Order: sequence, then C-alpha cells, then structure tokens
Amino acid sequence: MTTHYFTASSLDGFIATPEHSLDWLLKQDFDTRGPMAYPAFIEQIGALAMGASTYEWVLAHDEGWSYRQPAWVFSHRELPVPDGADVRFARGDVREVHAAMTEAAGDLDLWVVGGGELAGQFADAGLLDEIWVQFAPVTLGQGAPLLPRALDLELVDVARNRAFLCGRYRVLGAL
Repeated sequence: MTTHYFTASSLDGFIATPEHSLDWLLKQDFDTRGPMAYPAFIEQIGALAMGASTYEWVLAHDEGWSYRQPAWVFSHRELPVPDGADVRFARGDVREVHAAMTEAAGDLDLWVVGGGELAGQFADAGLLDEIWVQFAPVTLGQGAPLLPRALDLELVDVARNRAFLCGRYRVLGAL
C-alpha cells in the first residue's frame, strides 16, 4: 500500500491562489486519458484524506460528491456532508487517521488530496510515500504552497500531458 499526494501546481509551486481559486488550473489543456491523469490514478485509491479548505472547494465546485472511497476531512469546525458520502471528520495527529484509512482501503492505495500543509503532516510522520505533481504552464506569484516542507525526493517517472509537465516522486525523507 502506498500513500500518495496527487495534485496540480503552478510552475512557481502553488496549488491555489490566496483566495483558494483554481480557475487558473481549470482552463488548462489536459488529457484525462493521457499519462499520469486522474481517472487511472483514482481507480487505485481505497481511501483519501483532505483538509477543510479542499473539502469546501470540492463541495462548492463539484456537481455532487464524486468519491466512492471513504474520505477523512481534517477540520476544527462543523461542515456539511453530501447525501450518500462516506465522510469522516478528523483532527489532530495524522497517524491515527492513516491507520484507519489503511484498514478501510484494503489492498488499494491512499490519497492525500490536499492541501499542501496536510500532505506535509503526513510527510512529517513518515507516512507519505509518493508525490505526483502536474505542473501547469502558469505562475501565480503567491498562494497555497505545493508542499511547505523540505523533503528529499527521487524522480520515479516523468511525462508530458498536453500542456502539463507531470512528475512522480518517491519521498526519501526530510532534508
């Protein structure tokens, strides 16, 4: 079982604008059947974790809840749950949540959806195995950082998906 952080980023290392907007990303040219695309990735995922800002963005922008996997949402406030969604709220140390996710996922992998700080907490605990980044041909100048940690990584795979440079990295540990 592998724990992944799969996300998109601007070339200057931001996953969202300071206002949590992804408009810059959604207008990019990306082949959903191409290399390192989401549809093939999500088929290997048995459980996921996300922060409250990511969860709220998904609720506001997706038409319904699209995840069939159980999702752990890290939040200190009460948030709505879509009908039929298997959403579990968590706070505190990611180790306990990771153990519950592992049990729920069976033979499938885990996905830390976002944000970067949450992925960093998994990395701090030694629980983040891979980082998949689709770099969009845009710079934002500021915003939510891709991964606010100093990590040593090994490049495992690289591909071009239309306008995106896609990389998959193994996490070797903290620098």
